[in-house]
Amino acid sequence: MASPLKNIARCAALAILLSGCAAQLAYRDGNDLIAKNQIEAGLAKYQEAVKAEPGNAQYRSAYLTARDRAVQRILDTAERDQADGRAAQAEQGFRRVLGMDAQNERAVTGLRALERDSRQARLLEAAAQHLNRSELELAKQKLNAVLTESPGNEKARAMLREVAEKTAPPPAESGLAKSYKQPISIEFRDAPLKQVFEVISRRSGLNFVFDKDVKTDQRTTVLLKNSTVESAIYFLLLTNQLEQQVMDANTILIYPNVAAKLKEYQEMTVKTFFLANAEAKLVANTLKTILKSRDVVVDEKLNLIIVRDTPEAIRLAERLINLQDAPEAEVMLEVEILEVKRSTLMDLGVVWPTKLGFSVLSTSGGTGITIRDLNNLNQRTIGVTGTDLSINANRNAADSNLLANPRIRVRNKEKAKIVIGDKLPVITSTVSSGVGGFASDSVTYVDVGLTLNAEPTIYLNNEVAIRMQLEVSNLVNTITTKNGTTAYQLGTRQASTMLQLKDGENQVLAGLINNEERNSSNKVPGFSELPIVSRLFGSQRDDNQKTEIVLSITPHLIRNVQRPEASASEFSAGTEASFRRRPDTTPRAAVTMPAPPGAVAAPAVPAVPPPQAPSPVQAATISATQPAPLPPTQGAQPQAVQPPAAEPSPAPATEAAPVQR
Repeated sequence: MASPLKNIARCAALAILLSGCAAQLAYRDGNDLIAKNQIEAGLAKYQEAVKAEPGNAQYRSAYLTARDRAVQRILDTAERDQADGRAAQAEQGFRRVLGMDAQNERAVTGLRALERDSRQARLLEAAAQHLNRSELELAKQKLNAVLTESPGNEKARAMLREVAEKTAPPPAESGLAKSYKQPISIEFRDAPLKQVFEVISRRSGLNFVFDKDVKTDQRTTVLLKNSTVESAIYFLLLTNQLEQQVMDANTILIYPNVAAKLKEYQEMTVKTFFLANAEAKLVANTLKTILKSRDVVVDEKLNLIIVRDTPEAIRLAERLINLQDAPEAEVMLEVEILEVKRSTLMDLGVVWPTKLGFSVLSTSGGTGITIRDLNNLNQRTIGVTGTDLSINANRNAADSNLLANPRIRVRNKEKAKIVIGDKLPVITSTVSSGVGGFASDSVTYVDVGLTLNAEPTIYLNNEVAIRMQLEVSNLVNTITTKNGTTAYQLGTRQASTMLQLKDGENQVLAGLINNEERNSSNKVPGFSELPIVSRLFGSQRDDNQKTEIVLSITPHLIRNVQRPEASASEFSAGTEASFRRRPDTTPRAAVTMPAPPGAVAAPAVPAVPPPQAPSPVQAATISATQPAPLPPTQGAQPQAVQPPAAEPSPAPATEAAPVQR
């Protein structure tokens, strides 16, 4: 029975021995491969060693260390390739990292960024094609999609500025752009509102649908020459207290501009703004103050704002946020602090004894000195003290410079503090009174050394105002109180100032000088007054110490606030009642078209009306650059909704919405 058990034990021992040898061999091979920069193969060998001996901390530590170093190096290279536009090399590096560490977040984020950059590049290319074909609204949509993901994309911003310069139509009316831009000249005097819209519909191909509360027989006068369809509709709506809602590519709903109808018909847009620099609270206050937006949600944790408002208000919010979400100005303060200490010590002369003492050396029986002993005094029984004589010849000179040269980067109007020195402990003892009282000690620390506080204010002209406070303290003396508590006597020098420097200008603050002169002498009276040999009868000690603090500061602007372009800092915001901007009234061309049926042609300059009462429609002249478009595909002309027999009374003035919401 013993023989099989021994064989099993021998086999297990042999397996353990072979496993240990295999792990050690794999570990050595891994070291060699890592040294040859064969990272993947070396890590595989390390993994073999760890698998063979899972409890070996040395193998696991070597694997983790080698993997982290390699991953960090490859990630740095891949991110540099991504920043320089080498997408293929960057993707290869990120995938190599994921092969080593499948859960590496930086590599996953890098691949997502590469995919985003590729998608944005396609959007920019499509936007450029739309821009070349003057499809401004489509180009603007592509560019806004890019800037929503990457607000700092300079190429997209430049193209968006180009689109803005070409005055693209509002996004909500993109389907009506061609019809809106058709040139038109129209003249109606005291004509029904419905008839004017019918004429515009025939010439532009647009369909108009009227709300039941719109007074289509209301009289209106409009005289427009060399204008556009968009301008004609805009002025008709504005002068008759009406509003419009785009229903589809060629249909517009007309309704009264009152609060109830605005809530019913006006479309709302929800947009999320991710802020990079500005605080969400401040931006939300701006939107509530300028745009009167009520539905604004602030997420301080993610620093984002969610706004629900009209499309016109959302577009204005975008422009305001682009102005306010600018990076803070930063400055690098280069400070050089120099403490120059000079000390001179001169100690020269002869130190003569200042007193002589005589004492009796012998006594009678050793019980004290008696009168009999005084009768027997002689040179052997009298002792002398205070006969020490010394010569001082000493001169010490020392110069010490303590230099600190910190460089600290500070944001605009933020405080920076530099402390160089030690912390001295101050112990305070507290003893409680009463029976069973106890004592306790508390320790506080006092900064001793150099303390510099700086608060910069950066101006747009590249100047920096710095509020500075410099304090230099040192330990003068240590004092021990009667109850054993230790206290410190500190010497301090302070300087506070407010200075304004240009970018790169250097300023030196000096004059914090501490000068101490101590003179002491030890002379023999009378003999020390002799003209030549006075030095032989006295000693002179001169101790001079001078300490000066010199502060040199130079601001270097890292980033300043960039002034926005004129078109970005000042733009139209509609009227008090509506954010809808005024359309461009300049037509592309002008070609005379025949007048609509039932309209009487009038001269370009209206003549003096005859004394008789004018007819409802005095004149109507229509001009356009192209032939009138065909009617809508359904084969019927757009029909206006007829008002009911008994029209409702007009809404009171109090129902008008002060701001279009």
